[in-house]
Amino acid sequence: MRSVLAAAFVAFVASIFGTPIAIGHLHRLKFGQEIREEGPKRHWSKRGTPTMGGIVFILATVLAYVVIHVVVGGHRVSPTAVTLLGLFVGMGLVGFVDDFIKIRRKRSLGLNKRGKLIGQAVVAAGFAFLALNLPDENGYTIASEKLSFTRDVSWAHLTQVGAALFFAFVVIAAANGVNLTDGLDGLATGPSIMVLSGYILIGLWQYRHICGEVAGPNCYTVRDPLDAAVLAAAAAGALAGFLWWNAPPARLFMGDTGALGIGGLIAGLALTTRTTLLLLILGGLFVIVTMSVVIQIISFRSTGRRVFRMAPLQHHFELVGWQETTIVVRFWIISGVFVAAGLSIFVADYLDTLTL
Repeated sequence: MRSVLAAAFVAFVASIFGTPIAIGHLHRLKFGQEIREEGPKRHWSKRGTPTMGGIVFILATVLAYVVIHVVVGGHRVSPTAVTLLGLFVGMGLVGFVDDFIKIRRKRSLGLNKRGKLIGQAVVAAGFAFLALNLPDENGYTIASEKLSFTRDVSWAHLTQVGAALFFAFVVIAAANGVNLTDGLDGLATGPSIMVLSGYILIGLWQYRHICGEVAGPNCYTVRDPLDAAVLAAAAAGALAGFLWWNAPPARLFMGDTGALGIGGLIAGLALTTRTTLLLLILGGLFVIVTMSVVIQIISFRSTGRRVFRMAPLQHHFELVGWQETTIVVRFWIISGVFVAAGLSIFVADYLDTLTL
C-alpha cells in the first residue's frame, strides 16, 4: 500500500512542477493546437494553446515507477508493469507523431485514419504478443486467452490468435474513446483519473485475494496485481498534477500524445487484471462519447440526417448552449457514477463466490 501511495505522490509532484516547464518550452517551439474550422466558434480562442502535454504525464509516470522500484525498493519490477509501460509509451508515440504532423503542417488533422490505425495496431500487437507469451513460474501469463468480466470466464476461451485480435480491438477502442472525449479543457483528464483509481482498488483487492496466497473459488488467478496498482497510481497521480494546468481555461492540452497513451494504458490494465468487459462500465463515459460518434455517422450516411448537432457528444451540448465548465463537471459526475457502479459489481461478484 505504501508503494502505491508513494508512486502517486512522486508522479503528482513531477507532473505539477514539470508541466509549467513544458508549457514554456512548447510555447518557444510554437507547438500550439490547431482548431478545426467546423468546430464550435468558442474554440477558436484556444488556437495556439500548447499541446502534446501527454509527454509530461507519461514521463512523470515512468519516473515515479522507476523511483519507487529502484530508489525506494520494496518489490521487484514485474513483466506486467513493464509491458503496460511499453503499451503506454508506444500509444503515446503514435499520438506524438499525429500531434507533430498537425503542428508542422498547421492543420487540425495529423496522421490519416489508415496511418493512425496501423500505428495503434502495431503497438497493440506487440503488447498482445508479450502479454500472451511470458508465463511465470505458476504458468500465469500477463493476460489471459479467456474472455473476462470481473475475472476470467472459464468457458470463454478465445485461442491465442483470437485473444491477440481481441486485445488489439480493446486497446484501439479504448485509446480512441479517450481521444474522442478529449474535446474540452479537462474533460478526458478527470474521468481518466477516476478509471485509473478504480484499477488501483481492483489491483489491491486482487493482491489481497490472489490464488496461491488465498485458497477457494473467490481467489484471483492474476499476475502481478500489486505492481499493476502501483503503475495505475503513478498514472493517476501524474494526471492529477497535469489537471492543475489542464483545467478550464487550459494552459496545456494533452493532445493525441496523452489521449492515446492513457487510453492504451487503461485498456492494458483491464486486460491484465482480467476485467476486460467490466471496462465497458468503468469507462462508461468514454463508451457514451464514442457511441455518439458512431450513431452520428450511421444516421448521416443512411438517412442524411444528424442525431446530434455535432459529435462527439460534448460538442452537441456546447451548441445547445451549455457552458464548457458545466459540461465538464457533469460529464465528470457521470464518469464517477460509472466507476462506482463498476467497482460495486466487482466486489459483489467476490462476495457472491463466498456463498457458493
